[in-house]
Amino acid sequence: MAIGVTTPTGNVGSELIRRLVQAGERPVALVRDPSRLGPDVATTVEARRGDLADIRYVTEALQGVDALYLVIPEVLDVDDPEADAEALAEAVIAAAEAARVGRIVFQSSLGAEQRTGAGFISALGRVEERLDALSARTGTRVCHLRCGYLFSNLLMDLDGLRRGELRNAIPEDTPLPWVAPTDVAAVACGRLLSTAWTGRVAQAVSGPEDLTFPQVAAIVADATGWPVTYSRDADADVRRGLADAGFSQAAVDSIAGMSEGIRDAYHAAERTAVATTPTSLVGWVRQHLPRGTG
Repeated sequence: MAIGVTTPTGNVGSELIRRLVQAGERPVALVRDPSRLGPDVATTVEARRGDLADIRYVTEALQGVDALYLVIPEVLDVDDPEADAEALAEAVIAAAEAARVGRIVFQSSLGAEQRTGAGFISALGRVEERLDALSARTGTRVCHLRCGYLFSNLLMDLDGLRRGELRNAIPEDTPLPWVAPTDVAAVACGRLLSTAWTGRVAQAVSGPEDLTFPQVAAIVADATGWPVTYSRDADADVRRGLADAGFSQAAVDSIAGMSEGIRDAYHAAERTAVATTPTSLVGWVRQHLPRGTG
């Protein structure tokens, strides 16, 4: 079995590569820079070097691949991030069809089922539709992993956390399913290795519990000793700050729309045994944000 992994050096992809290697597979890494794979897996991975935006490269890289883990990178410093993402997805899906890839596991997001009104997350929903159409047309098995809020998003503003600030536009009383990238990788690994499932599947990956941002701030503060509290940013302030930073209007809509549009969707997410994964936020914080480093 040949399993392809896009973005194999990312938070989820790097862990997925390791799990596939541990399962006895030699995964195919679609990667721009093979040196970033790390010495622990470099000799156990088949690196096929290139850019996902190069349709010729992707078509060649997917030859002989039976299953593919697909991530559409969130590139926000372009004129229209959503159009850019959908164009990239369309090209990769065409390449997968040409290569007759039998199973595709797509890293999506809770809220993608809305299709519109949730910024970049809605673009992921439209990618889901393209994959569903591929499945209906060719019989390709497709699984959408609708992931909760990734723990690793906290790493985007470490300086702010050290100063004691956790900021977002999500209301203080809105609980979200928070999930570890390692847990997403574990679920993805199972889906990629299994041939028991068929058709089109949407599977939530929701972590062990729903947490509000003030609860997250308290967990981070307790685990690190940093004086972290949560401050909610008004939607208008977020949009103004992005515009002042030079983002296009389409990019502002795509970035700000994520927090504006997913609130009700996250509330509506059903927590099931299949969706619930084990890694706690406090355990992850203790590993990645060591106490006393602030």
